[in-house]
Amino acid sequence: LCFTTMPARKEAKKEKAAMQPVTREYTINLHKRIHGVGFKRRAPRAIKEIRLFANKMMNTSDVRVDTKLNKTVWSQGVRNVPYRVRVRLSRKRNEDEDAKEKFYTLVTAVDGEVKGQ
Repeated sequence: LCFTTMPARKEAKKEKAAMQPVTREYTINLHKRIHGVGFKRRAPRAIKEIRLFANKMMNTSDVRVDTKLNKTVWSQGVRNVPYRVRVRLSRKRNEDEDAKEKFYTLVTAVDGEVKGQ
């Protein structure tokens, strides 16, 4: 058997090099992300999952969760996290010169009804 190695992906490097400030809206299904998590860890895990989602979508490790979104997730207590939450992800330039990353992501809650609830 002969195995050949795939060439390194250049698209990922280009995408990261050409990052621009951008704002997008998403609906995050928290229900499937916290399935099987114990009651006292559900809301904290939901916040962690929101951070992970924002990290994947915006390619920034610095993710900041707005206090309004935090209150929305915690609104029904630690156990009863909303099934879905509508969020706005904003990739912004870091004004701090000595920051490790050039961009950060701000995650805010979007007002209004979420479909499927």
